[in-house]
Amino acid sequence: MESIQAIKQRFGIIGNDAKLNRAIEKAIQVAPTDISVLVTGESGVGKESIPKIIHQLSHRKHGKYIAVNCGAIPEGTIDSELFGHEKGSFTGATQTREGYFEVADGGTIFLDEVGELPLTTQVRLLRVLENGEFIKVGSSKVQKTNVRIVAATNVNMFEAIKKEKFREDLYYRLSTVDINIPPLRERKEDIHLLFRKFASDFALKYKMPTIKLEDDAVAILVKHRWNGNIRELRNVAEQISVLEQTRTISAVTLQSYLPSQGSNLPAIINTSKSESDFSSEREILYKVLFDMKGDLNDLKKLTMELMKSGNASDVQKKNEGLIQKIYGDEDEDESFDDAVEDLEVLSIPEKTIIETPTIENSQDKYHFAEEIEEEETLSLQDKELELIKKSLERHQGKRKLAAAELGISERTLYRKIKQYDL
Repeated sequence: MESIQAIKQRFGIIGNDAKLNRAIEKAIQVAPTDISVLVTGESGVGKESIPKIIHQLSHRKHGKYIAVNCGAIPEGTIDSELFGHEKGSFTGATQTREGYFEVADGGTIFLDEVGELPLTTQVRLLRVLENGEFIKVGSSKVQKTNVRIVAATNVNMFEAIKKEKFREDLYYRLSTVDINIPPLRERKEDIHLLFRKFASDFALKYKMPTIKLEDDAVAILVKHRWNGNIRELRNVAEQISVLEQTRTISAVTLQSYLPSQGSNLPAIINTSKSESDFSSEREILYKVLFDMKGDLNDLKKLTMELMKSGNASDVQKKNEGLIQKIYGDEDEDESFDDAVEDLEVLSIPEKTIIETPTIENSQDKYHFAEEIEEEETLSLQDKELELIKKSLERHQGKRKLAAAELGISERTLYRKIKQYDL
């Protein structure tokens, strides 16, 4: 059995972190068996190295090794990609096609982002794991395959199971052995080591001197959170190598290439917040809307009282509790008086005051209603016409400014000008 250090050199793995060493050790131990393995960890930690180690150290090393990104294949075609299809089984199926499980017979399949598989495909995959059987799309013939499956995901699988997005039985079948790759922020001693390796590689690639970090820059490098893990570190090293003329990098220069700590690149996906938080926000919003509706009804009631009596002081005494509720404890008299003044501005004609007139017959009743409506409409039109004229005069005929002052659109103002023939 090869040592951990030999495996690192063979597969280009850099770092001496204890958790990383433990993950590689588990991969070495499980490789000779046919046990299914689930590799977990954040995006960018290098999960793809583990299935390669397992395949190369197994008795299947001379067979095919196929890596499949489950999240990159459309849901409608993933069954065909994995299990194949028969000619004519769907539109565009002009010939019979072998799927990955048929092609990789005797070898290893690496299912990256397995948490993105549709539920229907999960059922097919479970059957392959249990007895090595699958059926092509559009076929009724059961076929056998002898494939070692290694899967990887950055999804929180227990949350996915809870939300019924991933089958629990499939999870336990895949994760016979669970290998977790630690994020880069938990491997602080490896960060500078990795940066130096990347800087050396890019210097060779672009034929330029290798960049070096000053001591204060190293401190910032190690302190950074690295949400994108090794992928982000490699990206930063490449940018600095290409763009900086000075090959000794200071802390200020390095900081300019680092994203803010608040950035949130893909990590372990956790959506537990969404439903409970949104429901509580909805409840608060509904409460506010209902309170507003109640206040509006109270205000309508108070306005009707004022219109009936015509005496603000009597209405204030009679509805003291209601006024206090609407306008609050502070300066309620002033607030109510302001509201009364606003009502008076409307210049409500006497005939609109609600009273019980003596009506002899239904014909008079209808005539009385029409008279009220006509006079009220005319009064509102006069006020509207007066306001538009004043606003246009104030702004020297500039419709845009006048419309902004009146709180209407310029198009509406133009229509009113045409209506009143101004």
